[in-house]
Amino acid sequence: AGMNGSTPTLGWRRLRLWIWGATLLAASVFVLVPRFGWLWARQSAVPRPVMPRGELSAAERRTVALFTSASESIAYISVRTRRVDPWTLHATEVPQGTGSGFIWDEHGHVVTNFHVLEQATAAEVVLHDQSRYRARLVGASPDHDLAVLHISAPAERLRAVPIGTSADLQVGQQVFAIGNPFGLDQTLTTGVISALGRQIRSGTGRVIDEVIQSDAAINPGNSGGPLLDSAGRLIGVNTAIASPTGASAGIGFAIPVDTVNRVVPQLIGSGHYTRPQMGIGIIDQVSRVILRRLGVDGLLILQVLPNGPAAAAGLRSTRQGSDGSVIPGDILQKVEGQAVSTSDDLFTILERHRPGDRVTIDILRDGRPMQVEVELR
Repeated sequence: AGMNGSTPTLGWRRLRLWIWGATLLAASVFVLVPRFGWLWARQSAVPRPVMPRGELSAAERRTVALFTSASESIAYISVRTRRVDPWTLHATEVPQGTGSGFIWDEHGHVVTNFHVLEQATAAEVVLHDQSRYRARLVGASPDHDLAVLHISAPAERLRAVPIGTSADLQVGQQVFAIGNPFGLDQTLTTGVISALGRQIRSGTGRVIDEVIQSDAAINPGNSGGPLLDSAGRLIGVNTAIASPTGASAGIGFAIPVDTVNRVVPQLIGSGHYTRPQMGIGIIDQVSRVILRRLGVDGLLILQVLPNGPAAAAGLRSTRQGSDGSVIPGDILQKVEGQAVSTSDDLFTILERHRPGDRVTIDILRDGRPMQVEVELR
């Protein structure tokens, strides 16, 4: 009605029709477009054109070539352990875990970590071409967390990893780790050397010296795999990580190749590693207590083994006086000019020598400094 209650005017009718028409159109769009919009979308559902990438960078090409070459030397190791049913006494072999390794020579020797094989009763090695071989344990050095397996594989499938040196490594140098993390074989991770000269303890508690620290991702299953330099040479064996979760946190450790190249040949030749010995007995705790009272530094020699190198050099052991007092023996202070205060210090220095080498030691005897030469055996 108009302002005075009269019949609506023609203009008002047209406006009302226009409003109803607009409302109906909007409702149609709201209802029909979601249901039939696919007809328009379908017209544009075609693959987009690929943009040409161009050549890989020089650094990428080197990494690809390194992996292609080195992967032929990598081994995937699965280990099994024997379990006996307590009711039937029936023994079965069950999976224990997996690890990595690498081909040492054309004779079928494969190097890995000792902890990969610890408590295992059987091991299988899978090469890069997926060929499988039952492995035999040749020898192990738990103190170095190293072990050697042997597989009877054709020579054409055995490509030994090139050997480098760890003596001239530098922090910041690029490194590559290849292994089988979480059972995923032939995995490459890259990084740099984060630190050198680290020390870690093996499962036996013995210190492993000159360990390489890198930020190349190392996860469970990488143990025993090689750490390579940019030339594809072996510079270390991945052995451990520092992580609160058990997964890679960017701090991985590798046994230096110079240690590996000293230990592995002995394991192949004799099945065990013979550490150079001076023929003395030492107990760190006892040495620390007595030397603290004497106010001197060094390592107290508690025992000199009969007919050993130290006995031949005239070294004296700690002994008991007739009145029950302790008479300190020689105090070992330096070996080849390097100070020693624990058995770990001594073992670390001796590790760099071989039986038959002669070393100069500095001792303190009855308060007087002396130098003695000892032939290691």
